[in-house]
Amino acid sequence: MSGRRNVTMFGASAAEAGEELMAVAETLGRVFAERGWTLVNGGYGGTMLAGARGARGAGGRAIGVTCSIFKSPANEFISEIVTTGDLYERLRAIIDLGDAYLVLPGSTGTLAELALVWELVNKGMIARRPILCWGDAWRPVVGIFERDTTRDPRIDSAALPDRRVELIEFVDSPREAVAAIARAFARE
Repeated sequence: MSGRRNVTMFGASAAEAGEELMAVAETLGRVFAERGWTLVNGGYGGTMLAGARGARGAGGRAIGVTCSIFKSPANEFISEIVTTGDLYERLRAIIDLGDAYLVLPGSTGTLAELALVWELVNKGMIARRPILCWGDAWRPVVGIFERDTTRDPRIDSAALPDRRVELIEFVDSPREAVAAIARAFARE
């Protein structure tokens, strides 16, 4: 990474005002901005809106990666919009823009985002970057792979050691999230 500090935050688009998850996303956006980090997300509603509101409220930037197949405009707190043509391109852009990833509770879209970034880092297709999961929501998903000892025979195990689970760190507070990301950025 060349001095750029973008934190991609994945999460629930269906979260609504007043929900605890919205307050968490807004706080995270704010503390990232206070550190000088740019927030990257999908640009629409729910935790995307809350995170962007927090970042912009603290004087920071929020990049929203939208998709032309969706008719909704980006939320009003996005400072820069990156428009993509389809969901695959959107996923790639959100991941490529991130120097660290924070995965809030969400649904199938969030699961796809977590799975893709996790796999790209695990296979060495992108440089190792922090992947943080918020709270306990993703523990059962990650836990499946703690028990899974199957190996893909097509992959040279010596060249690509199985580091799946060690790539994920769980955090429960904005302080923990910032500390984990700051440690990773300091190692560069």
